[in-house]
Order: sequence, then C-alpha cells, then structure tokens
Amino acid sequence: MMISAILSSLIFIVSLVLIFSEKINRSIAGIAGGVLMVGVGKILGFYSEEAALEVIDFNTLGLLLGMMVLVAMLEPTGFFQYVAVWAARASRGKPARLFVLLGSITTVLSMFLDNVTTVVLIAPVTILICEILGISPIPYLLAEALLSDTGGVATLVGDPPNVLIGSAAGFSFNDFLLYSLPIVAVAWVATLLLLRFLFRGELSKQPLDTGAVMSLDPAESLDDPKTARRVLIVLGAAILLFFVHHTLHISPSFIAISAAAVALIWVQPDVQETFKKIEWGVLIFFSALFVMVGGLESAGVLDGVVRLMQRISVIPPLWFGITLIWIVAALSAVVDNVPITIALIPVIRGLGEAGMDITPLWWALVFGAGFGGNGTIIGSTANIIVTTLSEKTRTPITSKLWSRSGLPVMLVTCVIASILYALLFKWF
Repeated sequence: MMISAILSSLIFIVSLVLIFSEKINRSIAGIAGGVLMVGVGKILGFYSEEAALEVIDFNTLGLLLGMMVLVAMLEPTGFFQYVAVWAARASRGKPARLFVLLGSITTVLSMFLDNVTTVVLIAPVTILICEILGISPIPYLLAEALLSDTGGVATLVGDPPNVLIGSAAGFSFNDFLLYSLPIVAVAWVATLLLLRFLFRGELSKQPLDTGAVMSLDPAESLDDPKTARRVLIVLGAAILLFFVHHTLHISPSFIAISAAAVALIWVQPDVQETFKKIEWGVLIFFSALFVMVGGLESAGVLDGVVRLMQRISVIPPLWFGITLIWIVAALSAVVDNVPITIALIPVIRGLGEAGMDITPLWWALVFGAGFGGNGTIIGSTANIIVTTLSEKTRTPITSKLWSRSGLPVMLVTCVIASILYALLFKWF
C-alpha cells in the first residue's frame, strides 16, 4: 500500500507540474496523468477504469457544458461588447467612473457566467476603449480580473470551484446566495475601494479624447439583437430555475443542459461553429483531475491527509475553519484553485465520515479557493487570460505589477472572509 501511495502521489505532482509549466497543453498533461494513474493502479491493484469513471462528477461537467453552450451562442451576437460600450458612454470619459462601471459589469456577469468567459469577452473591448481615450488599460484589466474572481465566489455558477463544491456538498443555488453572497458583497466593496486607492494616480489622469467615446453607439456593437434576446430569455429562465431546483428535485446540471437544448432549438445556430466555441479542453482537464484525485483516494493518500487534519482539528471548529480558509487561499495562489478544490473535496468528505460537522468547512473551502486565486497571476485561469491579453498593450502585466494589486486584494478579502466567517459561524 505504501508503494501505491508513493507512486500515485508522484504521478499527481508531476502532472500538476506539467499542467502549469505552460510547455504542454494542460488538457494533454491531464489526460496523460489520468491514463498513467489508471495504468499504475491496475498493475498494483488499487485502481481500475470502472473506479475512474465512478469518481468523475458528471453533475459538475454537465453544469459547465450547459452554461458554455449558452455563452457560445451569446458571444457572436455582440451583447458583451454592447454592455462595455454602454459603460464607456455612461462614464462620459471619466477614468474613475469608467473604472467602477467596467468593474461592476464584470462582477455581475461573473456571478452568472464563467469568469474566464467574462474576461475573455470584456477585456479586449476595454483595451479598445482605453486606446480611444488615450489612457493605460492596465488598471482596468487588473480590476476586471480581480473583481471577476471575487464576484464569482457569490453564486453556484460563478466560479468553477463553486460548481465543484456545490455538487460535492449538495448546496443549492439559494445556499450560495444566503451564505456566500453577503460575505462576497462586503469583500467586493472593499476590493473596489482598495483598487481605486492603489490606482489613484492612473485614474486621475485626464483622457486625451473624451468626445470619441461619447460618439460610440452601443447599438452598433450588437450584431444580432434577435438571437441575443432569445438566448438572454433562456439564460434568465435557467437562473430562475436555479433558485427552485431543490424544490423541483432537479439538478443544476439538468437545468443547464436543458436550457442549452432549448436555446439551440429556438435559435438554430450553426451547431458546428457553436461547439467550436465550447472550452472542451476545460471539461477534459476537469475529468482528468477527477480521475487523478480518485487514484489518490484509492491508494490511501487522502486517508493520510484526513488523519493529519483530524489531529489539527483538536483546535476549536471556528479556528479550524479560519485556518482552512488561509491554507486553501495560499495553495490557490501558488496553484490554480481548481485542482486544489478537487483534491480537498474528498478530504473534507473524509472528515465528515469521521464524525466532524463539515458544513462550515465547505464554506471555508469556497472562500479560500475563490479569494486566494487573486494572489498571483497563476492563481486562476481568468488571471492568466487577462495577463496574456495585456501583452497586446504598451505595458504588459508582469508578476511584479500583479503582486502590487493582486496580493493586497487577496489578503484583504481573506481577512474580511475570516472575520465574517467567525461572526456568522453558528449560522453556517
């Protein structure tokens, strides 16, 4: 059993190194790790193909797929560009007002759509608007990434770790609105004020040409209003169903897949083009991580982690939860928060099987994974996307530049989450 634990741990660690080395596609690295885990497991007798299929959380994958289809249909309509141009006009060319508007829009969109998709669509328009105004886009891009990560923590569908945790813990959409949204709202306000202070110098500079922004027409950005209207109606209906899915005894993944099917039938887009926009690599990556973590669990590695955490859990439950927030946040800043979340889910389940009340721990995992991802460029996929897009500007975002804003945001939001977690602990 010791050999199985050592080899499975080695496979997982090497796979993570390859995934985040940027020298190989992370989906390919994930597949290779998953195949190797199953192969070694069969040889040593601790894992099999059947067991690997059983550990894949298809509820999570279905929810992500359904939402991806809706976003893939909404993207070519120009809706996101319409919203960004509207914000630019509403700001009247004033940098501070534009900063707040674009940050707020990004946050709201990230609460209901994947934050990666949100920044992919909003960031390029932001760069264009800043070029028209003759101002640096860096404060706006950083704010969009950080606020999308922060806002995404508020809802079940706002951030991939939330989808994973919600499926594992059986949390509903309303649970996130009840327990996570209030804390995120305070953290979001603090983040916006902190970023406004950190970028006070850049935001005080007057634009070169405010008239050019005022001449922009949001309607011209909307290429297909009919399709946009239909997809938004379906998306709105899906969100409403998320509120009552427990009452109706249906899963969020069923709602998302059903909404995608209704939208496809109603709009009848070019299905091949729509499916090309779906992030299949992300779904494969998630599946591979499930398989690898399942191998760790079968090899007994996670049992050892559970026993270690049980020793730590002799401290009061409140302090144990706060400690978990900071441990997960630190790990999420160094490694993408998705693999950290997938790895810790069975550990928390193990603590529950050992007799611990784990409901507060699930929320500690939510806050730690969500807020910790702001700490570094590689803390979340949205951060990496924004950094890559910034390379098209005159001042690309570097690790040093990111740490000036991302690290303070991570620390402030984790402090706020810890304080409110302590005050509301009995409520969890």
